[in-house]
Amino acid sequence: MKVSIITAVYNAEKTIGNTIESILEQTYTNIEYIIIDGGSKDKTIDIIKEFEPKFQGRLKWISERDKGIYDAMNKGIRMATGDIIGILNSDDFFTSDDVILTVNETFERYNPDAIYGDIHFVNDDNLDKTVRYYSSRIFQRGLMRFGFMPAHPSFYIKKECFGKFGLYNTTYKIAADFEFLLRTIYIGRIKTQYIAKDFVTMRTGGASTSGINSHKQIMREHIRAFKENNVFTNRVLLSMRYVYKIFEIIVSKIKY
Repeated sequence: MKVSIITAVYNAEKTIGNTIESILEQTYTNIEYIIIDGGSKDKTIDIIKEFEPKFQGRLKWISERDKGIYDAMNKGIRMATGDIIGILNSDDFFTSDDVILTVNETFERYNPDAIYGDIHFVNDDNLDKTVRYYSSRIFQRGLMRFGFMPAHPSFYIKKECFGKFGLYNTTYKIAADFEFLLRTIYIGRIKTQYIAKDFVTMRTGGASTSGINSHKQIMREHIRAFKENNVFTNRVLLSMRYVYKIFEIIVSKIKY
């Protein structure tokens, strides 16, 4: 199976090299790598061009203005020719060199519509120290009504599902990934498979982890997603995931 990996990037000269290197280090090589740049003003494009020959034709990239990260992701999905599609953010990188090998083996063994695993967070000043481990192990379809979702950076889905369920809704600023998973997993009831593996190392400070204002917006957009998809929930139910999140952070501090 060909796996298409999409990275949306804008002015990420400090981190994009790590992201690209982690693609090149994968032992599974039937990978199509697509970078969608939003018209970076720093050295991001120079770094992409520097790595391009190492992919021997497996890298596609464009640089142009877009309407945000989800618009960039959708561009990448439209360009993708792989059987399976996943997203790797421009400040993240694969935790090990066998992530995509495991993705491929799982699709071939279980034939799901989508798979997901675990991720962990680090601070930029120490990429070796885990500050939070986010496991998708507990995830079940019904938990989405409480705001739970599998770790999106570990989510790989058959391309055909985008044809059936549509792309990311670009009118959402921060939670189009949640709305997409609600649409596919909860409503569409696609077949999913969990993998007990740490897929991605994420730097803290992303759009979904940046302070109280982002959490307020996430709450608003989650409620909107449920309303637009005719699924009942409320703020009390959605707040319950924060209790688990606190527990997760405490466990990470003790364990790591």
